[in-house]
Amino acid sequence: MYPNYSKAFLDLEDVFVKKVIPADSFLKVFIETRPTEQSCPCCSSSTRRIHDYRTQEIDDIPFQGKAVTLVLRKRRYLCTDCGKRFYEHYSFLPLYHRRTRRLAFYVILLLRQTFSLKQVSLLTGVSVQTICRLLDTLNYAPPDRLPEAISIDEFKGNASTGKYQCILVDPKKHRILDILPDRTQSHLADYFRSIPRLERLKVKFFVSDMWLPYVELARVFFPHAKIIVDKYHFIRQVTWAIENVRKRLQRSMPATLRKYYKRSRKLILTRYKKLVDENKKACDLMLQYSDDLRLAHMMKEWFYDICQTESYRKQQQEFDDWIANARDCGITEFEKCAKTFRSWRKEILNAFKYGITNGVTEGFNNKIKVLKRSSYGIRNFKRFRTRILHCTS
Repeated sequence: MYPNYSKAFLDLEDVFVKKVIPADSFLKVFIETRPTEQSCPCCSSSTRRIHDYRTQEIDDIPFQGKAVTLVLRKRRYLCTDCGKRFYEHYSFLPLYHRRTRRLAFYVILLLRQTFSLKQVSLLTGVSVQTICRLLDTLNYAPPDRLPEAISIDEFKGNASTGKYQCILVDPKKHRILDILPDRTQSHLADYFRSIPRLERLKVKFFVSDMWLPYVELARVFFPHAKIIVDKYHFIRQVTWAIENVRKRLQRSMPATLRKYYKRSRKLILTRYKKLVDENKKACDLMLQYSDDLRLAHMMKEWFYDICQTESYRKQQQEFDDWIANARDCGITEFEKCAKTFRSWRKEILNAFKYGITNGVTEGFNNKIKVLKRSSYGIRNFKRFRTRILHCTS
């Protein structure tokens, strides 16, 4: 028989169990420590003289779905030199606290998940207000050094600072650099201005979507960086173009044919070579309806082939040829697309050349949405920022 199984199971230093009272929803464990020599907090003298006792209930980590309460018999010592009365020190219990140190660490660990504060409270038995105070003790400082690649994007946070917040990510090492309370150009300029210029000059790549204020900031504060447009944001310009062609043609179709084209739009949007033979025949039949739709489908397939070309020189040449053909094809939707691509030509070619995307940032944005949805929104921006960085660090 193992004589100290209760003490080993409790896993608390210098503590022995006197009694355990089990119930359906809780466990009460009566514990005590052995008297030891204590140091007076006032005069630092050593004493072993016990003045009196008191009983204190302490919350601990739940066990088997039950709330665990430690009932500790605390000693108060008396200093024989200065007369100071003080309680003995416990390694598992912070001063003036009614919860164990490991329970606080357990709460912090649960906050790394996308649980709401209410869910963490139900799992641990700690009040939401106490969990908020524990969360506020965490401090994630802004980065003092910048990586060679920076990715920037906004997300709809609806925090107290505004509708949209901004996220800075290292796309190569897959980590969040910082969460900013606002996406306005003036606020971002103040933030980047606070970073030492030597650190900003180390940035080689700046990835963003097709929002002009981001690019203007990059040109001012990161002069050595190659500006890259995220691949998804310029590819969807072609997807939108062919979708708008289909919608325009549907307006002149009979009702039954219009419903068929709408329900079968994925046949037109999917890569033709990925379709099975039956769907290829259906797609060919749909394209026979209009010369504009057939030409738009050919332009879409051509652009997707350019994106998957391995040779950068060939991509550059094919991309310029595609813009020229789209500009003169006579389809208004693709003419607008060609105009957009001419304006962003350098940044799109950088995306082809270096292959860095905003995919990591969009992944973090998705996790932020899950966190926000599970919490029904977090208005306090400082707490919202801490939760995001804590969940993703």
